[in-house]
Amino acid sequence: MVARIVKDNYPGHVLTEAEDWRQPYIFCCPHAGRDYPRKLLGQSPLPLETLRRSEDAYVDQLIPRFATEFAPVLEAKFPRLFVDVNRSPGELDPSIFQGQVEGADEFRSSRVVAGFGVIPKLAADGRTIYRSRLPNSEAKARLKNCFQPYHDALRSLVAKGRKRFGRVVVVDWHSMPSSALANGKLHDIVLGDLHGVSCDPREAELWQEAFAAEGFSVARNAPYAGGYVAGHYGSPDSGVSVLQIEINRRLYMDERRVARSRDFHRFTKRIEQVVDRVVMARAPGAVAAE
Repeated sequence: MVARIVKDNYPGHVLTEAEDWRQPYIFCCPHAGRDYPRKLLGQSPLPLETLRRSEDAYVDQLIPRFATEFAPVLEAKFPRLFVDVNRSPGELDPSIFQGQVEGADEFRSSRVVAGFGVIPKLAADGRTIYRSRLPNSEAKARLKNCFQPYHDALRSLVAKGRKRFGRVVVVDWHSMPSSALANGKLHDIVLGDLHGVSCDPREAELWQEAFAAEGFSVARNAPYAGGYVAGHYGSPDSGVSVLQIEINRRLYMDERRVARSRDFHRFTKRIEQVVDRVVMARAPGAVAAE
């Protein structure tokens, strides 16, 4: 599926409600959006093909279709280089905008300094996204129309899940470039729980065992431990776990062309098996608290 060039200056998100929410999971896909505002393409000297390499491309299509039978699925439709919902809203880079930017209280964070704040400055290859500075009103507009509605939806799901089950697990689906190394090794899957802070260790272990059982090599927290979603929502003691899943892109796509590989559909079957293992392991205890 190719990217879409849309007239809407601020694409939104899609929430697919569960047919029968019977498992304490929320599946999220924050970085696979491929609805590119025509306005954005006019602001950038980079071709669409280059911009797309910042996507967690096609991860939304890796989430099994049967997932919505038992859990809600939340997907951002806007691209991550337009608005990155896995960053704090305060991680704004003033150098992108004209004049003073309200709310840029985390402009010295390591992610902003690296060029990858909530509104990124750089594309995946390190090139500058914009040919000139944006109006400072653009920062507020993107947060209001893209970032906030996505997190309003997630926050509402978390509250509903806790009420229904007494606990909830946010599974945040991502992909990583094949150049990502953990201790000098290239892994198929990296599970991030902020080094045990954002997710119940039993839950993280359950997913690790399910991936390993399907023949995937799995690392924990290296090189990716989790971002804003894990840090902001994850509180196992309060009944909210967040587990970030990073999938090696070489397993299912051509990274240079941002295209699905010949093995894409076969790979989706493997991911289905992983999710099915987790669901079957959880089924006996997945009883609503209501």
